Amino acid sequence: MHERAGTPALEADLIDVDALVRAYYELTPDVSVPAQRVAFGTSGHRGSSLNSSFNETHILAITQAIVEYRTAQGITGPLFIGSDTHALSAPAQTTALDVLVGNRVRVLVDEFDDYVPTPALSRAIIAWNADPARRAEGEADGIVITPSHNPPQDGGFKYNPPHGGPADSDATSWIANRANELIEAGLTGVNQAEPSAVETYDFRTAYVDDLASIIDFDAIRESGIRIGADPLGGASVNYWAAIRDRYDLDLTVVNELVDPSWSFMTLDWDGKIRMDPSSPNAMASVVAKAGDFDLLTGNDADADRHGIVTPDGGLMNPNHYLAVAIEYLFAHRPEWRADAAIGKTLVSSSMIDRVAASLGRRLWEVPVGFKWFVPGLIDGSVGFGGEESAGASFLRFDGSVWTTDKDGILLCLLAAEIRAVTGKSPSELYRGLVERFGDPAYERTDAAATPEQKAALGRLDGDAIAATELAGEPITAKLSKAPGNDAAIGGVKVVSEDAWFAARPSGTEDVYKVYAESFRGPEHLRLVQAEAQRIVGQALGG
Repeated sequence: MHERAGTPALEADLIDVDALVRAYYELTPDVSVPAQRVAFGTSGHRGSSLNSSFNETHILAITQAIVEYRTAQGITGPLFIGSDTHALSAPAQTTALDVLVGNRVRVLVDEFDDYVPTPALSRAIIAWNADPARRAEGEADGIVITPSHNPPQDGGFKYNPPHGGPADSDATSWIANRANELIEAGLTGVNQAEPSAVETYDFRTAYVDDLASIIDFDAIRESGIRIGADPLGGASVNYWAAIRDRYDLDLTVVNELVDPSWSFMTLDWDGKIRMDPSSPNAMASVVAKAGDFDLLTGNDADADRHGIVTPDGGLMNPNHYLAVAIEYLFAHRPEWRADAAIGKTLVSSSMIDRVAASLGRRLWEVPVGFKWFVPGLIDGSVGFGGEESAGASFLRFDGSVWTTDKDGILLCLLAAEIRAVTGKSPSELYRGLVERFGDPAYERTDAAATPEQKAALGRLDGDAIAATELAGEPITAKLSKAPGNDAAIGGVKVVSEDAWFAARPSGTEDVYKVYAESFRGPEHLRLVQAEAQRIVGQALGG
C-alpha cells in the first residue's frame, strides 16, 4: 500500500495534459515492439501516448480495421460513437471520425457534443436494432473511446458490434491483426476525409427516458431519500442532473468538475490517480460525505462501474452489493422468465452462489469478461450479469434486454430503489445475508511469474493439479473451463466446500492474479492464498 493512498492528489501527481496530447500526434509506434502493437484485451485497446501505445497511428489503423470488419460482416447501418473525459479521448474521436467519414460510414455523434457513457452507447445500439423501421436501414454498431477507470494518461478504444456489448475475441483478434498490418504498411489503405458534417443523436435523453422501463422511480421519489451522485469527473456528469430533473428526485451531483488531470481525486492503493468507484482509497473523498445522504454513489470515467456508499456501511465491497442486488431483483421483477439465470464471473464471491441456491435459481458462471453475458441478456435467459470489479447489468421490468455492456448508472439507481422499497440500505441487507449464509473473506493478490510461467498457466488444465485438499478441506472441483458455458478461463479455479481460489495470468505485468475467498474467516483465507501459490507452482513445475 502506498504511503499516500487515500490522500488528495498533489501537483506533482498530475499529468501534463498538453504534453500528453502532443505525444498522441507526434510519436509513432514501432510495431516490432510488442508493447507498441495494437492489442485488444477484455475492454479494447488501451495504452498511453507517452509510451507510444495509444497514438494517432493506432486509432487510424484500428478504425480502418473496424470499417473493414463491419463490411465483411454485412453491417451497413449507422455507427454510434462516443467518448469519455480522458484527455486522449477527444483526439481519438476526431481521428476515428476522419476515417469513418473517409470510408463513407454513416456515423452518429452526440447531439450536444457531450461525453457518452458506455451504457448509453450500448443502449443506443440495442434500441436502434430493436426498431424494425430503423433496422431496415441497416444494423447499427458502435465505438466507445475510453480506458474506463484507468489513470489520466491512458486512452482506450472499444468496438461494440450490433448486439451492443463488448466484441468477442474472434472480432477483436481480426481487428487487432488487421490494424497492425496497416501500421506495418505505413497506413497505406487507410481512408480519411474531413468530417465536415456528421449526423447527431441525443444519447442522454434517449437513455434517461428509457430508465423508466427498468427502475422504480415512483418508489424512489415517494420515499424522499436523499441521494448524492459523484461522477468522479467522468462521462456521467450531465446524466445525473438529467435523471434528477426528469424524475424529480432529491438528488445532488456532489462534484460536477471535469478535469482531464483529475486533480480532485484521492490516490489509489498504489499512489496513482485511478477513477475506480470500488476502491476505498480512490473513493476516500466520496466516503467522507456519507453522512450527508441516505445513499451516495460513484461512477468511473465511462460510467460502466458503480460504487455504493451508505451511512451505516461506508463503501460497499462490489461482491457484497452484487449479492444484495441479485436477491432484491429476483424478488421484485415478477415478469422476468421463471428460468432466468443469475450470471456471475468465476472470480465473483460465492455468496452469490448461496443466494442463487436460496432463490432456486440457476447459477450461470462464466470466465472473466462481460462479453460472456451478452447472449443471455439479449434473450432474457440471464436476468442479471455481474462481475467482481463492480460491473453489472440486468433486464428491464418486462424481461427484455436493457444493455449488453456494464451499466454503473443503473446499478447506482438500483441501490436507491432498494433503499426506497425495503427501507434498508444495501449494506444493512448484506448483513442479513451474512447472518443467513456466513461471512466470506475475499481478496485478490498478485504472485510473481515469468512470461513462460504465465503462458503455461493460461493453458493449464485443471486435471493437471495433483492436490486433493485446499487449506484442510477436500477439493471438490478443479476447473479450467467455466461451468456455465464450458469456455476456457485462461487459468484455473480450485474449489472446496467453504473456500476457493482462481489463478489467472496478468496481461500486462510479470505476475499472475490470485483471487481467493473463504467462508471460514481471514485466517483461513491466508491459508488458501498460500496454498494457491504452492498448488499453482507445483502444476507449473516450480
